[in-house]
Amino acid sequence: MHPMSEPEILEHPGRNAAVIFIFVTVAIDMLAFGIIIPVLPHLIVELVGGSISTAASWSSAFATLFMLMQFVCSPIQGALSDRFGRRTVILISSFGLGIDFIVMALAPTLWLLFLGRCISGICAASFSTANAYIADITPREKRAAAFGFLGAAFGLGFIVGPALGGALAHFGIRIPFWGAAVLSLVNFGYGLFVLPESLPKDRRSVRVDWRHANPLGSLLLLRRYPQVFGLAAVFFLIALAQFSLNSTYVLYTDYRYGWGPQIVGYTLGFVGLCSGVVQAVLVRRLMPRLGERRMILTGLVLLTAGYALLGFAPDAWLFLCGIPFICLGGLAGPPAQSLITHQVDPREQGRLQGALTSLQSCAGIFGPALFANLFALFISDHAPVKHLPGAAFVLAAVLIAGALVLTARLTRNLHTASAPAEV
Repeated sequence: MHPMSEPEILEHPGRNAAVIFIFVTVAIDMLAFGIIIPVLPHLIVELVGGSISTAASWSSAFATLFMLMQFVCSPIQGALSDRFGRRTVILISSFGLGIDFIVMALAPTLWLLFLGRCISGICAASFSTANAYIADITPREKRAAAFGFLGAAFGLGFIVGPALGGALAHFGIRIPFWGAAVLSLVNFGYGLFVLPESLPKDRRSVRVDWRHANPLGSLLLLRRYPQVFGLAAVFFLIALAQFSLNSTYVLYTDYRYGWGPQIVGYTLGFVGLCSGVVQAVLVRRLMPRLGERRMILTGLVLLTAGYALLGFAPDAWLFLCGIPFICLGGLAGPPAQSLITHQVDPREQGRLQGALTSLQSCAGIFGPALFANLFALFISDHAPVKHLPGAAFVLAAVLIAGALVLTARLTRNLHTASAPAEV
């Protein structure tokens, strides 16, 4: 496959500062998301009058709403950034997120908190624009490492966010929201003075392509590039499998190994730490040695093994052995994302990243219900297979195995397939 031609990457005077800012922006988005995880359900309980069962239903609705807003708004933000530049979209999103956390901190009613969560999902969709920014300023041979750097920001936010939120909650259930607001607004102020624009005016779209600036229309963009469309399906399968962890980890480890909240917190921190090391260190060091195709396949093999270990592990120590495999599976993401950017015209990078983020958000809409219900089924008296409480993780392993086969086929003729013509 021949790489898509693109203008030469310009050396921005503030490129290093810009990359650091994008890293900080993504880390703060994840930190702000994680910081309210320990307190949002309790705040919902307070606002619904103390009913835990009612609060549980609302909490599920909040999670679905957040991912739905990302699904809808990611391609819109991507298209707007292609037209007006990355800097404007990122800064507006950072400012909007800060103001929104203030609204949520003050929300006296459930509907206002629900509205605030909706706006959070819209503003957090700026991650797609951050990816496009990195694609703008990074040479193609260094993009996998750069995307791995952003992946480390996810890990950092996942490690620090919930712990910081729990600590701040000692001072009041709404204090974590104020902390998240301060972080977002400080980030906005920093970026206002530091962040340069990455997309020159002569490389921008002449208009906003509203046909592709929606979740379904953005798929039309992916279909124009066969390898991109196939690799986007791989992205979706990886993201969907990830929700087996998000939706069942706590209940599964309590049911099978008797873990309490403290052990769960420690092990989740271990997951975040391992993921951060893989994304920030190993991706950059292994990419020159393995190349994009072999690194993607290696990551998917390790990820399949990791989910299988989690699903079948009879003892806690064996379950813990699966966590490094899951984290090493993160080697697949950055080179796959880098490979996709090579096939798309530079003027469409924003829409591309928006489409990919929408696919991941779509997985977040359906994934939790799929895996949570599967877990519930296999621990019930009606389980089709007895003694398999890890069925959700087994399904995740099957999904990743499918992604592995699909990737092997798509990249088999990596250097001979042609990129599609501009339409």
